[in-house]
Amino acid sequence: MTVGPSLLWYTTRATGVVALLLLTGSVVLGVTGVARIDTPRWPRLLNAGLHRNLSLLAVAFVAIHVVTTILDGYAPIGWFSVIVPFTSPYRTLWLSLGTVAFDLLLAVVISSLVRVRLGYRAWRAVHWLAYASWPIALWHGLGTGSDSKLTWLLALDAACVAAMTCTLGWRLTLAGRRPSVLATTLTCIALPLTTAAFVAVGPLQPGWARRAGTPVTLLSGTALRPATTAPPTPPATGNTP
Repeated sequence: MTVGPSLLWYTTRATGVVALLLLTGSVVLGVTGVARIDTPRWPRLLNAGLHRNLSLLAVAFVAIHVVTTILDGYAPIGWFSVIVPFTSPYRTLWLSLGTVAFDLLLAVVISSLVRVRLGYRAWRAVHWLAYASWPIALWHGLGTGSDSKLTWLLALDAACVAAMTCTLGWRLTLAGRRPSVLATTLTCIALPLTTAAFVAVGPLQPGWARRAGTPVTLLSGTALRPATTAPPTPPATGNTP
């Protein structure tokens, strides 16, 4: 008998969405912090503290997302695949994007813990990896999530992209160097366009699960989701042959 989605499955999807929202907020605050925003209503210290707390919450939700994905057991994802990309048979490319994003966040966390010994320049260079992890995490969720085509989830993804695009566009107005202006402009244009194009030709199209790399056993329904409880044992009738 096929068992429906478990509590772990729902937890995995929910924590993934929340982690993306927190990471978006953290990156947005990080970009505004680079611009040295400091007003009486929004002091720089408040911005830095909120940025740090959102980052820690994002890492915590990512950790729960990873653990529940593995414990669910429906998809063949092991602990090794969490750290090393391209080692899982389940939607290899899209799952590996999540692995890369997770590795980048781990690098940021570890470098922050040893910041005193690492030095400011080295820490700052590693810290920029958090910005790179955001678009990777976004595409991981779009490509791997089985509910990526849901309207409300697409709306949340679009809001995250809009927030990042507007923040980068605002940062563009403050940039004085020509290379920075050109790079930020290209990013502001490419980010929403490429994401929208990918969603249109990918997750929104029929058969995406197969094209994304879902194993045939899962597509055919021969692999059953493990039951959370064992079926009851029928009572003895006393007519044992």
